[in-house]
Parts: sequence; C-alpha cells; structure tokens
Amino acid sequence: MTEPLLIAKSATAELHLLPAMANRHGLIAGATGTGKTITLQTLAEAFSEIGVPVFMADVKGDLSGLSRPGGGNAKVDARLAELGLPELQSAAAPVLFWDVFGEKGHPLRSTVSEMGPLLLARMLNLNEVQSGVLTAAFKIADDNGWLLLDLKDLKTMLQYASEHASELAGEYGSISAASVGAIQRGLLQLEHEGGEKLFGEPALDFNDLLQTEGGRGVINILAADTLYNSPRVYATLLLWLLSELFENLPEAGDLDQPKLVFFFDEAHLLFNDAPAALLQKIEQVVRLIRSKGVGVYFVSQNPLDIPDVILGQLGNRVQHALRAFTPRDQKAVKAAAETFRTNPKLDVTAAIGELGVGEALVSFLEAKGTPAIVERALIKPPRSRIGPASDAERRETIANSVIAGHYEKQVDRESAYEILKGRAEQAGPARGGDTGGSGFDWGEVLMGGGAGKSTSRRGRRSSAETVLEAAAKSAARSIGQEVGKQIIRGVLGSLLGGRRR
Repeated sequence: MTEPLLIAKSATAELHLLPAMANRHGLIAGATGTGKTITLQTLAEAFSEIGVPVFMADVKGDLSGLSRPGGGNAKVDARLAELGLPELQSAAAPVLFWDVFGEKGHPLRSTVSEMGPLLLARMLNLNEVQSGVLTAAFKIADDNGWLLLDLKDLKTMLQYASEHASELAGEYGSISAASVGAIQRGLLQLEHEGGEKLFGEPALDFNDLLQTEGGRGVINILAADTLYNSPRVYATLLLWLLSELFENLPEAGDLDQPKLVFFFDEAHLLFNDAPAALLQKIEQVVRLIRSKGVGVYFVSQNPLDIPDVILGQLGNRVQHALRAFTPRDQKAVKAAAETFRTNPKLDVTAAIGELGVGEALVSFLEAKGTPAIVERALIKPPRSRIGPASDAERRETIANSVIAGHYEKQVDRESAYEILKGRAEQAGPARGGDTGGSGFDWGEVLMGGGAGKSTSRRGRRSSAETVLEAAAKSAARSIGQEVGKQIIRGVLGSLLGGRRR
C-alpha cells in the first residue's frame, strides 16, 4: 500500500490524499491569485514522487518550474515554519514539455481521423446541419479507406464530397454546398490560429504520457499560453487527450495508486456552450475512466462552471478563496460550501471568503470512499521551483528528453489528399483538360502538400523501433487502404459513439 500524500496541514491535523482514492477524481477551485497554481504543483509533484505520471496544461507558463529544483525562496521557508514542517530537500521533477506549435516543447499532434467529426465540429463551432455534412465526409473517407491525417486531407475530402454530392446523396444524405463552405471557412479560421500544426504525423503515442524516470512519474506539461488564445481548440484538444486515454488503457480495477493523473485547467472552457450530446460523452468518459486507473482533476475559478452531473463525481476537493461581489459569486460560495461534509467547528460559507493566499478548504476521500470532514488548511509548498523555468532551461530539458527528435520530424504518408489528387490527374488527360462541366479545378483546390518529409526513428528510446514496428504502429493508429477495414476512432471521435475496428 502506497503511503498517503501530505498535501496540506490544518491547525490540528495533517491532511493526506490517499493514492488508492486518487482516481476518484477531484476539483481545485478558487479565484485568480488565491494559490491554485501552487496546489497544482504540489499535487503533481506528490504524484510524481510515488511513480505516477501526470499530464497538465500550463496556461500561464508558471508550471515549467517543476523541471527545476526549488530553494532560496523566503516565502516557502516562512510557510514551512508556519506549518511546523522540516526544511524541504529541493528537487526537480522529471518533466516532458509538449507544445502543439513545437516551440516550447515536443510537437503534440493528432490526426484528423483520430480527432473525429464530433470533436472537430466542436472545434469549428459548426451547427447541427454542418456537423452532419462533416460526419458524412468522414464516413465516405472511412468507407473508401482514405486516411484523413492532416487538414489538406480533410479539405480535399470536402471538395470531393461537394463535387459528387448528387452521386453520394442516396447513401450519405444531402451534402449542400453551403454547409461545405461553412466547414471550409471554419478550417481557414483554424489554420489562421495555427491549428494546422495540431494535425499530422507522427501523432502522439499515448505510451509517451505514461513514462517513469528513476522510479518517479514523468510530469507531462503542455505549453498552453498561446493555445489558450483559441479557447475552443484548447478545450477540445484536452478532451481528445482524455478520451483517447480512455480508449487506449485497459481496465485496471482498484489499484493502490493511479496509472496517470490528468489535470484539466480552465475547465469552464470545456463546458461553455457545449451541446448536450457532447456533455453526455464527457460525463461518460469521466465516469468510466476511473476504472482505467486515471484520475481527472478539474481546475476552475468557480465550482459552478462544472455541470452537476460531473461535479458529483469529484470526490477530492481543494477550495481556495472565492470573492462574493455579485449575486452569481454569492451563489457560487453557497454552492461550494454545500458540497463539503459538514464540520461543526467551521463556518464553511464564511471561511470561503476569508481564505488567504495558499489557504484552502480541503476534503479528501477516506479509505472507504467517503469524504472527510472539511478542514481549513494551508497547502504544503512544493520541492521544485515556484515560478517559470527560463527559455534556456526549457530548451535543455527538451534536448535531453528520451523522445528528443522523434516528434520533431514530421511524416506525410499517402492519404486522402494524394489519392484524390492522383485520381484527378489521371482523369484530366482523359477529358482533355475539361473539368467535366462541374467547374471543379483540382489545381486550385489541392493546395500545398508536405511532400518529401521524411520519417524517423525515435531518437533516444531505451529500445529502438525497427521500420516494420514503426509501420505497424502507424497502421494500427489509422487503418485504411484495405477492403473491410475502417479507421480506428475513439469514443468521442467515433461516428456512432464507440470505437470501430
């Protein structure tokens, strides 16, 4: 049995998070500047020290300090004295930096096929009719074994569907030019925001999020300061990661400690204006992923940002201060107070507005799964640096990573773009250059291409992959080209709500 994790200390007791209860999920809430980031850092570090990998998005850049030892911080020393704890032995945590844009970490990519129409429609803010057309385009690609790996594949697929709309209508329904145009405009906006870098290969190998180093869990930090400027893309990406973890991990049952802890920062972005169908899928993933050994911790300024059906599943709670300036704020304070197990010695409602920086109301699950009585407590400081790592320190960590060089070398194998472009070029001479009266010009539509990009083996893995092994993994990720096989897609990316093979 793994020893309990000391997270905070009240006036009368030390407050521990039980590793065996850590996959029962949690909530970290509080207004800006109340200490949520330090709580995140302390929790991530504690999980890492018992060998549990962590994934977290770094919206402000502050969490990169986890990669460096602490020390020399007068505020930390003062807090330790106040808590009556011995001086901490400063230590860096093992960290992998990730970045969709490939600037502040290893490139993190999905393929269009893996993302699927449901999440992509959310990312593009499509209405129901437009989402239906996007789903039809995916289904056409699936049925023909055409891989959708990057955005040029999807744009080509949409053009094909639009040109052949009358032929496809009987099997796939109406594909209107107006809906295709709306999707294309959404893709242009996504590209303008840098979203084209999110799609392509090599796509993320989820085993890379589950690494340990020297017995400590690796903390995966996604640089999100730029990504956060596109909040819908940010939230959808994190949701995709969570859903793919659900799909990739086997059932684990009750474990002494989680296989992975996933922190979902700025969680309100996930639920803002989300359609009912997507909310149901999110609830399903949160409810079931616990059995895969994954703990999910939502981080938000206001507990009201989390739907009740999900909030009820978050058993471990750290509530920092809330300021009741408006009626909604007052409602949030009352709602937060009511979610805790009552402490007869503590006025929870009053305390929420009085908490200082780094102080919180804490209630973790007990051994039998019941919430402990809420306590007003001070969060223990982390052993790593509080504050960001420098650019040079970040570059050093990236260069020394076990996956250095793998994701940096992009691959562009044959997919929908190349197949449909080849068909158009073959048809061109037969028509003598005529477009067949459709007005569709492949030369104008099929832009750009990524040709000539080379593959690479993973640079510093403990066991090198052979070419055949790499090909097998790539094929397993997105099966196509063979009769009777369909593209693998997860529970939130699937056409019908489940993984298809």
